[in-house]
Amino acid sequence: MNYPAITLWSDSCFYSPYAMSVYVALSEKGIPFTLQRVDLNQQMQFSADYSALALTSRVPALQVDELTLCESSAITEYLEERFPAPHYERLYPRDVIKRARVREVQAWLRSDLLALRAERPTDVVFAGKRYDALSPAGEQAAAKLIAAALRLLPDDRQNLCGEWSIADSDLAVMLNRLALHGDPLPAKLQRYAEFQWQRASVQLWLTESARAR
Repeated sequence: MNYPAITLWSDSCFYSPYAMSVYVALSEKGIPFTLQRVDLNQQMQFSADYSALALTSRVPALQVDELTLCESSAITEYLEERFPAPHYERLYPRDVIKRARVREVQAWLRSDLLALRAERPTDVVFAGKRYDALSPAGEQAAAKLIAAALRLLPDDRQNLCGEWSIADSDLAVMLNRLALHGDPLPAKLQRYAEFQWQRASVQLWLTESARAR
């Protein structure tokens, strides 16, 4: 099969949960791609070359032939349409209501819970770092995440929609900010995050992150 030339631009440490989301999506689709690193510590995202490539000067960016897209949920939706089922693995459910829920979860995780993201950054998840106890704002954000996740997973379902979707990986990252730091998390959510973490596409990303350290 002839595939287009695809390049994924990620942070150099592989700490970005959004670059991970796109990496997982590409891996699930089984599409060959090339990885390029952007050193955020050196602010290379603002270099002339990268800024000319990436509209938002952020990672991830996905280059497919002459098209370059930024913003991870826009990229995964594009990949779902560009490489559709049944020839490729689904990233979003077939059912329109479930698909809307997945998009809701993706949008929420990218725009909310700021205190939790600040106090439990992803080097907790990908490098085992430890930080001080959560502040009141961090505890409030954690409680909001837990309450919403319990509503989304009312039983011991292994996936949000009865079938895997890209939002499962996204939610697992957020829950693992707590779980892998040893912060309190209901056992049901702990099991869910552990199960999602074992998915082959996620394990491939974890291998990339380990190699970068």
